[in-house]
Amino acid sequence: MAPRFLRPRAWAAALAIAFAAAVSAVALPTAQAATTTCSGTGTIPAGDYMIQANEWNSSAPQCLTYTGGTAWTVSTADFNLSGGAPATYPSIFKGCHWGLCTGNSGLPIQMSKLSSAVSSWSTTQPSSGAYDVAYDIWFNSTPTTSGQPDGTEVMIWINSRGGVQPFGSQTGNANISGLNWNVWTGQQTSWKIISYVLNPGATSVSNLDLKAIFQDAQARGSINPSHYLLDVEAGFEIWQGGQGLGTNSFSVTATAGGGGDTTPPSVPSNLAVTGVTSSSASLSWSPSSDDVGVAGYRVYRDGSQVGSTAGTSFTDTGLSASTQYTYKVAAYDAAGNVSGQSSGVTATTSAGGGGGSGCTATYAVTNQWDNGFTANVTVTNRGTAPSNGWKVTWTWGGNQQISNVWNGVLSGAQPVAVTNAAYNGSIAPGGTTSFGLQATYSGTNPSPSLSCTTS
Repeated sequence: MAPRFLRPRAWAAALAIAFAAAVSAVALPTAQAATTTCSGTGTIPAGDYMIQANEWNSSAPQCLTYTGGTAWTVSTADFNLSGGAPATYPSIFKGCHWGLCTGNSGLPIQMSKLSSAVSSWSTTQPSSGAYDVAYDIWFNSTPTTSGQPDGTEVMIWINSRGGVQPFGSQTGNANISGLNWNVWTGQQTSWKIISYVLNPGATSVSNLDLKAIFQDAQARGSINPSHYLLDVEAGFEIWQGGQGLGTNSFSVTATAGGGGDTTPPSVPSNLAVTGVTSSSASLSWSPSSDDVGVAGYRVYRDGSQVGSTAGTSFTDTGLSASTQYTYKVAAYDAAGNVSGQSSGVTATTSAGGGGGSGCTATYAVTNQWDNGFTANVTVTNRGTAPSNGWKVTWTWGGNQQISNVWNGVLSGAQPVAVTNAAYNGSIAPGGTTSFGLQATYSGTNPSPSLSCTTS
C-alpha cells in the first residue's frame, strides 16, 4: 500500500511502504471460524483467500478475528497517528502478495490478456476514527515477485473518513460502469500509483468491474498492458481508531481472455539436490515445456511453497542443521496455468553452523527505497519443547544501520543482536514468531546470513 496523508498536515516526503508479510507462499488449509491473530505480521487462511494483519508503521496492539467464509473484523485497535503514512493495512486478498500465494486464484494474468475482473465487497465502518476503505491491487513487469512489485499500484477507495486522502494529487475524474470516481496519480521510487475515489462513498460494492477501471488506468498511461495482475487486496488503511472495521463478505474473480492460453506447462522433471550446507539446500531440474511459454517455477518444501524462480535452479536458505527436507517443483505460465508438482527429492543439511541451536531465522526485505528499507525476520522453533526465549544475530555486509525494531529488542549494532520481546519468547515446537526492522543504507543492500539460538 502506498503512503497516504492527512490534510491539511501534508508531509513533504512520502514515507515508504513496508508490507509485513511472509515471502513464502503456503498451502491454504480449510480455515476454522473464530480464529484470531494479534501479530502484526499474522495471517489467517480463509478458503481461497488470505487475511493479513499487515501492521507496518506501528507497534500498537491490533487483533483480527475471522468468523467464517470471508468475514473478519478488526477486533482490537486504537491507533492515534496525526499524519504521514497509515499505521496498518489489515486486508483480505487473492493472488500473490510479496510471494505469499493463495490457491485457485487464476493469477497472475497479463493485462493484455485479462478477459474479466469482478469483485463484490461488503464492509462495516465505524463512525469514528480516520481510515480509508480501499482495494490495493498490484501489477508487475514479470509474472512473479517475492518483493516490491515494479509496475502499478491501483487503489480503489470506496469510502474514507477523518480527512485522509490518496497519495499524489487529483488529476481527473471518471465515470466507470455508472459510478463517479475522482482520479489521483503519483509516482513512487520504482512503481506508479493511481487511485480511484468513489464519489459519494459507500459501505459496499456489488460486481464492481475492476477490468474497466484497469482499462481507464491504462488509457491514462498508468498501467502497461504487458504487465501482470498479481493480486487483489481489500482492507483498511488506518491512522486513528480502527476497532470495529470489518469485512462482511468479499469475492473477486479474474479470468484470462476467451481463446487464450488454458494449457498448463509440463511437469518439471529430473529434480535433483546439487548441494547442501548446514543451513541451505540447492536444487536443479530440467525445464518444462508449454504451448506459449513457461514463466517460472514454484518451489515447495515439505508441502509449502518457499519461493519461485524464472530459472531451473533454486537455493533454499535459513534451514536447520542435520535436518531432512523434501522438495517438489511446479511450473507456471503467464496466463496463470500451473503444472502438477514434480516427483520429490530429499535433502539433508549438514551438521553444525547455519541455523544455530534450537531455531532458525529467515530474513526478507519487505520494502526498499533510495536510502532505506524495512525487513521481516521469521523465527522458527526447531526443537522438541517450547522455547523460553530466542536470540537472532547477524553481521551486515554493507553499511546498514537499524533505526527501529518492532516485536523484538535490539541489543547490538554490528554484529546485530535481536532478542525476543516480553510477549513472544515462547514458541511451540515447529511454531513461528517474527519481528520487523527499519534501517538506512547507501550503495548496495545485501541480505545477511542469520544465526538463531533459543533458551
